[in-house]
Amino acid sequence: MESGQRVRVGVIGCGAGLFHLEGYAEEPRAEIVALAGLETDRCRELAERFGIPNVYRDYTELLANPAIAAVSIAVPNHLHLPVAVAAVAAGKHVLVEKPLARNAAEGEQMVAAAEAAGKVLAIAFQRRGRHDVRIVKGEVERGALGRIYHAKAYWMRRSGIPGLGSWFTNKEQAGGGPLIDLGVHVLDMALWMMGNPKVQSVSAATYAELGPRGTGQWQGSRFTIAPGVAYEVEDFATALLRFEDGATLQLDASWAAYTGHTDEFGVSLLGSKGGAAIDVKDYAQTGTLRLFGEIDGTPTVTEPRLVPRTGHADIIHGFVDAVLDGVPVSPSGVEGLERVRLIEAIYRSAEEGREIAFR
Repeated sequence: MESGQRVRVGVIGCGAGLFHLEGYAEEPRAEIVALAGLETDRCRELAERFGIPNVYRDYTELLANPAIAAVSIAVPNHLHLPVAVAAVAAGKHVLVEKPLARNAAEGEQMVAAAEAAGKVLAIAFQRRGRHDVRIVKGEVERGALGRIYHAKAYWMRRSGIPGLGSWFTNKEQAGGGPLIDLGVHVLDMALWMMGNPKVQSVSAATYAELGPRGTGQWQGSRFTIAPGVAYEVEDFATALLRFEDGATLQLDASWAAYTGHTDEFGVSLLGSKGGAAIDVKDYAQTGTLRLFGEIDGTPTVTEPRLVPRTGHADIIHGFVDAVLDGVPVSPSGVEGLERVRLIEAIYRSAEEGREIAFR
């Protein structure tokens, strides 16, 4: 990379796009030159806050700007495919908010389009950048935990449906409920820390008990309740994944449930030589990790001193490395597609009421 070289970026979406803007603010090699979104007032507010010179309502106008080399896509799930395909066709590299797509067929189109255009396609699995996740990943890689034979991943909310009657609860627009919204995050965390073992089979169930009754709305949501609009997705999903090496993974994801959880997620690993547990309450970044082992037969618990990190900034550093220097990006669109295939298999197992073989 030449000294002082920068990548000019456009952000599409003024909701979750905020997190991308905050991430780019920590990357000196990136310059945000445009923002696009239908929420005009919010977009203008963000543009003023981050000093963005160009604001568009129509994302195609942003893509037509020849100065822009890369875009972040942070729009509702059903728009990921058309916006990403249009972006790579316009010669832009793409970072898309999770999930990659609503289903595997859409994800495959996105990956194929990026590969054909020779453009970077990355996905914002920003939880990988957490300090606790990085520590556990390192412990697994150096063999400190031995063989990982079981894992548990969860994201549970007591009352956290993002918006009753919004696109989140529309099956066609979202592709699903908390499984594809929250579960995909902890699923990626667990599989990445485990070294991406190959899935053999999936057995799952989904439930919609609170949402259809109009309860479980997230009080912190910017989406207002739309009375009378059908609730079309699950509010709780559970799955058991079996891997080819004999290991298993239990996954739970909930937007709303009568539970002691507030808004909590985590991953725990059981290994033949040690264990690890990440438990995050209300997005805490410190005091969340415990490592389990023994010294001369005496059980031990270690709680590392953690440092807060900005997840999207970590992803964006890697994205910019890929755009400017050709460094292979991770998490990539291909990795995002693998997660979508798993989510799709989980939904299929729940719908058919049986365990299904994966791949």
